[in-house]
Amino acid sequence: MKPKLLRVTTVPESLKILLKGQHKFMSTNGFEVIGVSSAGSTLHEVSKEEEIRVIEIEMSRKITPINDFFSVYHLYKVIKKEKPIIVHSHTPKAGIVSMLAAKLANVPIRLHTVAGLPLMEATGMKRKVLNFVEKVTYACATKVYPNSKGLYEFIVNQELGSSVKMKVIANGSSNGIDTTYFDSERISEEQRRELRTKLNIQKADFVFVFVGRLVGDKGINELIDAFSKIKDCNVKLLLVGGLEPDLDPLFKHTINEIDKNSNIISVGFQRDVRPYFAVSNCLVFPSYREGFPNVVMQAGAMALPSIVSNINGCNEIIEEGINGTIIPLKDADSLFESMLKILNDKSWRNQLVSNARDKIVSRFEQQLVWDALLNEYNNLLIENKQHNV
Repeated sequence: MKPKLLRVTTVPESLKILLKGQHKFMSTNGFEVIGVSSAGSTLHEVSKEEEIRVIEIEMSRKITPINDFFSVYHLYKVIKKEKPIIVHSHTPKAGIVSMLAAKLANVPIRLHTVAGLPLMEATGMKRKVLNFVEKVTYACATKVYPNSKGLYEFIVNQELGSSVKMKVIANGSSNGIDTTYFDSERISEEQRRELRTKLNIQKADFVFVFVGRLVGDKGINELIDAFSKIKDCNVKLLLVGGLEPDLDPLFKHTINEIDKNSNIISVGFQRDVRPYFAVSNCLVFPSYREGFPNVVMQAGAMALPSIVSNINGCNEIIEEGINGTIIPLKDADSLFESMLKILNDKSWRNQLVSNARDKIVSRFEQQLVWDALLNEYNNLLIENKQHNV
């Protein structure tokens, strides 16, 4: 009988997008995989696409102690019924819920992947609460996987968990990048021409692109401030992602500039971001905090250089002057200067472009990450005297 593996995320989009393909890979390599997340049509899409069973457990991304208690209780009941050997959680709320429930249910192998910490930008009482939540999560887990070296160092330095439990899988990232899928050659010139026409982008235009949630923590306020200083009408800023006004609203003047500036093109959330990378020249990603950002790897695989903030994950994917440039955190002036440099220094830009894809393929190809995680699972099964798949 195959050992059961529960993969748990707060919302089903994380199971579907952030871990895409990984569930099926583990299923074909000896595990019975069950996806657990909040309800929604996306969860059923995961079941169909990955060919795994899924279970609905309501979880909120916000701090909701009463609802969280019930989430732990319901997941505990599921675990007692399913009897998994491994429970592996992703995202903060799924982490605390899963690790508590799995600990109470005596699951032998309890794993949590850290892919970003909201507490990095929190202060006061909220910071204390989030610190406590992380400490409890790591205490209940048998292994904790920061998905970047920077996160590993932060967790250890902040004494959130024991370094004995910590490990970075492969070179970082939760799922790696499918570089055969994220390849600019898969987007035809006709597709590019149609999208440019739709977005009113001329072929000669230089396009900066941002992909992600349009929220303060992603550096959107600084990005808009920097871009608004560029007065060249042949330079565009393409925003691919949705607003989250309830969780992390943008400044009012930022929203006004997005609305009124004809050179800023906002297209909302897109399931397939490859065509938008294909009509762009440079990724701009001035985020405040990340685990190991998929967007930066995706852009690189599509042969785009990146301007990123000097935070963990970003500064591990981008090497200064090799495949992009790194700017200080929350610094709109430095961002503006870097955008101007990549616009005006064609020779330097071409050098970054020539290195962009190779730097991703050689270090973060998806199969490397999957194989490393599968090896980790198998080693843990041996250590726990479980069936070795």
